[in-house]
Amino acid sequence: MGIRFGCMEMEIERAAAEDAPGIVGMRRAAEEWLAGQGIWQWPPGLLTSAQVEAQIATHEWYVARAGDGRLAGAFRLVWSDPRVWRERDAFAAYVHGLMADRAFAGAGVGARILSWVACRAREKGARMVRLDCVANNPRLRQYYVDLGFSEVGRQKLNERWTAVLLERRLGLGC
Repeated sequence: MGIRFGCMEMEIERAAAEDAPGIVGMRRAAEEWLAGQGIWQWPPGLLTSAQVEAQIATHEWYVARAGDGRLAGAFRLVWSDPRVWRERDAFAAYVHGLMADRAFAGAGVGARILSWVACRAREKGARMVRLDCVANNPRLRQYYVDLGFSEVGRQKLNERWTAVLLERRLGLGC
């Protein structure tokens, strides 16, 4: 599905095995940038190449490509998430690992991806899109609120990581 914003065309598609190095590289750059900002969202090296390859094989990863073929963003899309959402788990579109390449920072990649996910969720019969972010990242939380998500709770996942749970209820149409 092609999405045009500004003068840039973007295609979102299921990731292929050959996308794994690009996804991992984008993730490493995001980890370093976050660490430089003092945000403990993604500790460096937490997501391995082997994990990305396995998740691509189970069709969880998607990529957003600019018109010239460069990776502009990537994310995982799953339809259940009991590890994070626990007793609140329900049929919904769960987005994880949403990231934009730093070369596309501020270009609306994340918003366009989430719009695409909402359309896909409606097609599958889901009534909401859910995601989470670390509690010590108020800018990211506000970004999601500005895109129509509401905080519905918090979940302590380990000693250092409390997830802010956010969801956006879906109306009709894309």
